[in-house]
Amino acid sequence: MAHRLAPSISPDTEFFWQGLKDHELRIQQCTDCKALRVPPRPMCGKCQSLHWDYVVSTGRGTVYSFVMPQYPPLPFLKYPYVVALIELDEGVRIVSNLCDIEPGDITVGMPVQVFYETFEALPSGDELVLHQFRPAL
Repeated sequence: MAHRLAPSISPDTEFFWQGLKDHELRIQQCTDCKALRVPPRPMCGKCQSLHWDYVVSTGRGTVYSFVMPQYPPLPFLKYPYVVALIELDEGVRIVSNLCDIEPGDITVGMPVQVFYETFEALPSGDELVLHQFRPAL
């Protein structure tokens, strides 16, 4: 099983990580003004409300930008390793990995869809489910 560093989970992000375990890409939403926000945080940046819930994303979007970090090489990553900023159909952007495509074939604006992959979290050894993206069918 591949490895990833364990995330820091707080009361404001627990819903997101549980959603990934349930194979849902959850987006935090202000219950007062309905603004969506990624990454999750305690206060709405639009109306300063502390009240929030979440919506489940369709998991579809487009590549907004991407990079392929190479240095320093990390022993638990498989290269080429593509980090992409995905603009979700809901209008927010999320950082993820882009898989199942040759780096030379990646284009800004290309349609992508989410899938979920299980990793071993370092250093705990627990299971960690992460969102990943691949070209949309």
